[in-house]
Amino acid sequence: MTVAQFNDVTKMRKDFIIYNLNLSIPKGFITGFIGPNGSGKTTTIEMLMDIVQKDSGEINLLGKDHKDPQLKQNIGFVYDDLYMYEDFTIKKMYSFIAPLYTNWNDQLFKRYLKEFDLPYKKKLKHFSKGMKMKCSLLFALSHEPEFIIMDEPTSGLDPVFRRELLYLLQDLMVRENQTIFLSTHITTDLDQIADYIIFIHEGKLQFQKSMEEIRDSYHIVKGHIDLIDRDSRQIFKEMIVKNEQFTALYEGDPTIFSQLDEKIIVERASLEDIMFFLTRE
Repeated sequence: MTVAQFNDVTKMRKDFIIYNLNLSIPKGFITGFIGPNGSGKTTTIEMLMDIVQKDSGEINLLGKDHKDPQLKQNIGFVYDDLYMYEDFTIKKMYSFIAPLYTNWNDQLFKRYLKEFDLPYKKKLKHFSKGMKMKCSLLFALSHEPEFIIMDEPTSGLDPVFRRELLYLLQDLMVRENQTIFLSTHITTDLDQIADYIIFIHEGKLQFQKSMEEIRDSYHIVKGHIDLIDRDSRQIFKEMIVKNEQFTALYEGDPTIFSQLDEKIIVERASLEDIMFFLTRE
């Protein structure tokens, strides 16, 4: 089952085009959304949320057309920053936000307020980056959404809170059976928690795979340049040669290099490796 589906979606902007985008977000998992800055991640999310209008194609969300206004009741949206007046407090935000949701859970709100150790009456302008992220999560989670969308949530956070946030997201997915769509350029976070990855570059889908598929399929291969000829170079997705040593990204069964065990190094590729090699000019 899927919570969201893009079918042949196109959006033309001044600086780039999202062209015939087809992707799906599976229900009950953490899906990472990766790509370099300017690749179309935020525009894709804004189309999903009906903030930006698509030019063509179809977007379905929770079994309905994504323009259905009732869908907002079942979605928690976490930005990379708080878009609230700096002189507001959590108490003031609560008075504005809670009445908007029919399924608002006050008990859950109080639990996360305590768990996140957030001050109820302190002005937002005095909040740290981590506190603002916790505040954004507090309001996104308190109406018990089926689907949580996060746009660069770990950007600018210190390593300790980043790890805490990742543990929280895993717990939500497992304990509350919530679906999480996490857009980020910090791919090391997704190596730890993601179940699926959607990779977009220059407005086009590069792949959509499970983390299990990615770990099994993508490898970094290293060795002396004399070990390969012009024809064998074709098996690699991309290659860098420096000081007569090559480093390449390979997709496929790594046992083809078994006869060169002593002369060649084969390692599993991280998401960062994959994104680096597949987006090189």
